[in-house]
Amino acid sequence: MLVQDREDGVSKSPKGPKPIRERSSIPLSRTPNRFNGAKNLDFSTWVSENLYKILTILLLISTIAIFFYLRSAAGDTTTLLCLQSTQTHSIRPEFPKINWNNIPAILDKSTPYANFRSEKWVVVSVSDYPSDSLRKLGRIKGWQVLAVGNSKTPKDWNLKGTIFLSLEMQAKLGFRVVDYLPYDSYVRKTVGYLFAIQHGAKKILDMDDRGDVIGDDIGKHFDVELIGEDARQEVILQYSHDNPNRTVVNPYIHFGQRSVWPRGLPLENVGEIGHEEFYTEIFGGKQLIQQGISNGLPDVDSVFYFTRKAGFEAFDIRFDEHAPKVALPQGMMVPVNSFNTLFHSSAFWGLMLPVSVSTMASDVLRGYWTQRLLWEIGGYVVVYPPTIHRYDRIEGYPFSEEKDLHVNVGRLTKFLVAWRSSKHRLFEKILELSYAMAEEGFWTVQDVKFTAAWLQDLLAVGYMQPRLMSLELDRPRASIGHGDRKEFVPQKLPSVHLGVEEIGTVNYEIANLIKWRKNFGNVVLIIFCSGPVERTALEWRLLYGRIFKTVIILSDQKNVDLAVEKGNLDYMYRYAPKIFDRYTSAEGFLFLQDDTILNYWNLLQADKSKLWIANKVSKSWHAVPVANKSDWFVKQADVVKKVVATMPVHLQVNYKESMKSDETLTICSSEIFYIPRRFVSDFVDLVNLVGNLDMHHKVAMPMFFTAMDSPQNFDSVLHSMIYKKKPPGNLTTFYSAEAPAIHPWKVSSEQEFIKLIRVMAAGDPLLMELV
Repeated sequence: MLVQDREDGVSKSPKGPKPIRERSSIPLSRTPNRFNGAKNLDFSTWVSENLYKILTILLLISTIAIFFYLRSAAGDTTTLLCLQSTQTHSIRPEFPKINWNNIPAILDKSTPYANFRSEKWVVVSVSDYPSDSLRKLGRIKGWQVLAVGNSKTPKDWNLKGTIFLSLEMQAKLGFRVVDYLPYDSYVRKTVGYLFAIQHGAKKILDMDDRGDVIGDDIGKHFDVELIGEDARQEVILQYSHDNPNRTVVNPYIHFGQRSVWPRGLPLENVGEIGHEEFYTEIFGGKQLIQQGISNGLPDVDSVFYFTRKAGFEAFDIRFDEHAPKVALPQGMMVPVNSFNTLFHSSAFWGLMLPVSVSTMASDVLRGYWTQRLLWEIGGYVVVYPPTIHRYDRIEGYPFSEEKDLHVNVGRLTKFLVAWRSSKHRLFEKILELSYAMAEEGFWTVQDVKFTAAWLQDLLAVGYMQPRLMSLELDRPRASIGHGDRKEFVPQKLPSVHLGVEEIGTVNYEIANLIKWRKNFGNVVLIIFCSGPVERTALEWRLLYGRIFKTVIILSDQKNVDLAVEKGNLDYMYRYAPKIFDRYTSAEGFLFLQDDTILNYWNLLQADKSKLWIANKVSKSWHAVPVANKSDWFVKQADVVKKVVATMPVHLQVNYKESMKSDETLTICSSEIFYIPRRFVSDFVDLVNLVGNLDMHHKVAMPMFFTAMDSPQNFDSVLHSMIYKKKPPGNLTTFYSAEAPAIHPWKVSSEQEFIKLIRVMAAGDPLLMELV
């Protein structure tokens, strides 16, 4: 534009036109010319004299063209990236971007221990003044005890010989992870792990301050040295990989207590109490994580604690101290805790304690996550005979602090065994797995960010990530010959707790929970939440997640932090196909509105291969004459006719056999219905036939169901549900544990949820542990 303006200015100068030779009939006065006729005819001369101008003009034109092209391309790309980012954020968390080669070192410049180094550390969390057990721990030779404080720790905490990190000291260390840690939780031990690594750690014993090391000798129980002269060069017993579908085991059986189970064992596995038919063997040296057993009060979950405890009698459970240690092959896992576990340096990356899950689930989820990644470097977990004695002097923690265990842990182990990564460095695989676990809902995006911070901090304190090894799971497994089978028959030690009979079964309540879980463990529950999700979403997951494969929550408002997806109740059927695609192996899908209570214990006799809906509940399912009704009914009836006319033959025949009259419109409030796997494709076809037509959910459901199958083939399980248009004044008398479902029942706060749990406990007594 500047060039154009300049030339225009020249052409309009007050100089008069010079006389030139007339070359055409065009009037000379129209275009004054600065050049004489001879020069005009000599093109080469004109080019020669004006070459710099031509080049300048071409250069500027090219520059402008390139500028606009790049700006347009950048704009389009930015728009596209923004769109993709928005879409990605609505579906999955953002993947952290880390420059692994540009992470500055973090040095200890704020504590008196800057020059202190030790290879063997014990890391504990402290919330009170030093316990007797911690004092004994501090006197064990060769091990440096590190106590990590939190907001509950006394300000004047002190123990001679023990390094104490207060909240103030932790904040000054410069670690990225500090920004993600809660103030009042033991997961602040993560800072302690980094501090120990920064100060020379090669082994870290993850402990709590309530356990006495048996014999005051850590090296007597664990394999502290894996290489060198002090290493025990021995063969280790290993669980058999003969059954590839077995992903988790109860190690307490191996050590003589078959009716006790560890915290983190899926409840559906509690009933598996038989000992191993045979074991195999593996050479020692790669037992990078060593899980010790605790006598006295072992690491058990709240379900065990509250259902096995006889009054105020303290637990004093003993395990077989002479049983051999046992290793876990790739493809098989065991609960790993933070109470009594030795980590070798090659597994230090696995010390990270997640921050977005419930308190008592953090170390167990860490354990499963770490075990899967441990296979990538050829390592494995070994469980050891009793190493500590914990005294039962504490109150049992509430069931709610374990909710992420009982809801997800069974699904988690299967997910981890199936997970694969094509990354070429361990830390990249670690970050990828953390991201995948957030996508699957095992933890939140907070732990993805936390993992990124943790890995960067590890590199910043000088940690070297181990090299990868080929995954044994992806290689054909050799058959186990007779000579490779090693026998070991565990002892059957007496269980001192009175709640369990030594007959190889668990008590009635646990047996029921296992039975329900086995029945519905492959059924997806989809809840539409009309109430405030920030007050009820977690509660619904806690209530129903114990029973079903997974719980998906839809609501008018999306909430990423609570994993609540956006939906519209008026068109709820439109969201089903995407959910079907996400769970292709699910046995069926149960839809539920949050104003309807599901008594799952009364659904065991229902046929999961049939359709369920309340078609015999008159207040829920009824036909309305279209004549003399409002425009809404007329329009909905017209839409139904349009869809029916386009149905494939089998769907249309079914529908017309069930719906004899075109003069009525069938409506179902559809608070609860079930779709088995074999009808999923028909349901999706019907959704596609409706397309963008304005068909309400209450109209679509009866049309869909009668098109998919004859009502006489529907399962009758919901026919006896309690159904009222309006809730009565006294909900307690309205509720019945004998009905399959109750409607309506509104829950909009934690207090109302607690009331609901207390009445539902008539059918599932273990629910009282939630409150």
